[in-house]
Amino acid sequence: MEDLHRQLKALEGEGRVAMATVVATRGATPKKEGARMWVGEGGRVIGSATIGGPVDARVIAESKGVLATGEPRLVRVSLPDEDAWDMGLACGGILDVLVEAINVDPSPSPMTLGYRRIASELERGRAACLVRTLREPARSLLVLQDGTTEGSVGDAALDQAALRLAVQLFPAGHPVTQPIAGEGTEAFFELHAPRPHLVVVGGGHMSMPLVSLARAVGFRTTVVDPRPRFATRERFPDADELRVGNPAEVVAALSLVPSTAVVLTIHDPEVEVPVLRAVLASEAGYVGMLGSRKRGRSVLETLRQQGVPPEHLSRIQVPVGLDIGAQTAAEIALSVVAQVVATRTRRTGAALAGTAP
Repeated sequence: MEDLHRQLKALEGEGRVAMATVVATRGATPKKEGARMWVGEGGRVIGSATIGGPVDARVIAESKGVLATGEPRLVRVSLPDEDAWDMGLACGGILDVLVEAINVDPSPSPMTLGYRRIASELERGRAACLVRTLREPARSLLVLQDGTTEGSVGDAALDQAALRLAVQLFPAGHPVTQPIAGEGTEAFFELHAPRPHLVVVGGGHMSMPLVSLARAVGFRTTVVDPRPRFATRERFPDADELRVGNPAEVVAALSLVPSTAVVLTIHDPEVEVPVLRAVLASEAGYVGMLGSRKRGRSVLETLRQQGVPPEHLSRIQVPVGLDIGAQTAAEIALSVVAQVVATRTRRTGAALAGTAP
């Protein structure tokens, strides 16, 4: 969604453009559902449906037709094996691309306004899903993470069915094309989720592999420590941000939203207690604390005596991480990141071999 927001800003002044969105893929394709290309009436192109080549050329040609008529088109494009090989893929595939004409300015179309609304939701750390029917007449329904909806895909029954399906995608799902209900109701569920953010309080040895691993799986990472010699770029080359200062004050000033995970790796109740109070007063989606059960009980009891409600205390994962028999710092980091991801996706962390298909 960050790319989409930048693209919309770059398109300001273009007026009317064709928006081409990959809504379904089969086989090997360099880009998946949600990839987007913009073609202006003057020929300007932003983005790509693949990484160039015959598919993009076909989409550009179709975009010109859509701009001429104003009618959306659902285009099926094949990526031949030889072209796929040139792109580093083992074989070719098929892409379905929805091409629509929209106004960026000066009178933005409902689609443009919808994307701007999505961008504002993402800034608040909340996901949103735009449901768009793929058959005429084209309709759309915007579903926000709190269940609020705008627009319609047809009637009240279809809207409710679309809402239920969209909500199921919010736990770190991906864009997908699927039927809303019955025959002839296929729609593209375009999910936009904020980039998850991991805040690590404590710059000790344990935190270094934790930050690197979290960055590798797509998290934005922030390290907070009151000691300047610990929160350094040499120790944390993969951190997006290093903050030195009073941890409780620094954390309280951060935007702790549902897509934020906070993990305390510092062993100091004078730091842990005030930080946890600040975090538990926020919407942070995950709160974890490194330490034994005994230490955890002691910190929780202190918080309880300070008036923190039991339902807030129950949010704290201590000991932190999944039970994988971790011993080394890297193994502990793996168990923590796995639990954070499982929490975001509302999964148990059980072995896949023992779960239903």
